Amino acid sequence: MSDDGHARLTRRLIGHDAAWEALDSAWRGGRFAHAWLIAGPRGIGKASFAYLAAKAILTAPPQGGGEGLFGPQPTPPLAREPQDHPALARIESGAYADLLSVEIGWSDDKMTKRRTEIVVDDVRAVGAFLAMTPAEGGWRVVVVDAADEMNRNAANALLKNLEEPPKRTVLFLVTHNPGRLLPTIRSRCRRLELAPLSPAEMAEGLARLLPEEPEARRRDLARMSAGSLGAALALARAGGDVLAAEIGKLLAPWPRLDFAAIYAFAAQVAADEEKYRLVAGLLGDWVAATLKRGAGAPAEGGGGAIAQAVPLDRWIEVWEKVNDLFRKADAVNLDRRHVVLSAFHALLSPAA
Repeated sequence: MSDDGHARLTRRLIGHDAAWEALDSAWRGGRFAHAWLIAGPRGIGKASFAYLAAKAILTAPPQGGGEGLFGPQPTPPLAREPQDHPALARIESGAYADLLSVEIGWSDDKMTKRRTEIVVDDVRAVGAFLAMTPAEGGWRVVVVDAADEMNRNAANALLKNLEEPPKRTVLFLVTHNPGRLLPTIRSRCRRLELAPLSPAEMAEGLARLLPEEPEARRRDLARMSAGSLGAALALARAGGDVLAAEIGKLLAPWPRLDFAAIYAFAAQVAADEEKYRLVAGLLGDWVAATLKRGAGAPAEGGGGAIAQAVPLDRWIEVWEKVNDLFRKADAVNLDRRHVVLSAFHALLSPAA
């Protein structure tokens, strides 16, 4: 993830050493797959990994290393951190002819509202791109971010490009949920599983991306983000750590909740799209932490008595209910304040 937002601008990869080594080993060994599925949780750097790989490939010397004094030379490793190269600025600006990015497009000509999924028109560009002769005379790279956001027609269109891609072509499919992809797409890709970042990697990333924040706050953001820099940055932007503290106070007297205070909280977050999205996750996290305590696993904060007061299967039902509530609310455009209130009521239901 870059300091400026888009993963295409990333110059430094935090973590994911094993995945990069697997990619580089395949490149140097002449076993480079034509399509790679880059899988893992949201916000851990999958798109950054894909674009850094694209830069490394597009600026790499020829595979085989050329002829030396004693015959063919080994292929140089892929550069994990790109150095100055004439093509780098064009790649990062999106003006490099042999790199194609496929993302969720715009639903109107004025580009004021994005679609909710990648549609077939977005993917048709891949076929046209691969049908052309490489403009730079080397490799061509396609990055799909994220592949599990394709609808069925788009997925079928991409599948055709995966069946017989041209030589010196590679497709990187970023995915948060590989199970949503067609089995035929998964079977045509080599999979790289990226893990959440370690505490040390989170500390490094947040120190670079949020240098102005106190170290104590960065630690809190890292603790709440489960190894996801993207989640930590979203929490920082919307004051998610403050929201988490407010939710903790509201739920501390469980089951005797103060619904006047909860109503005021619901009205506050309903008016802010980003805060509302964060509350959906934070309430689910509260239930998940309660489940851990009930199962005897370590979890931050108090709440052991709450965990023991209700059987675990009831808390599992509540966790599913809360997550399902926010998911369905989006589908039918329910009033957000009512959704937040309903979620707190759901958290109270095991005590009934």
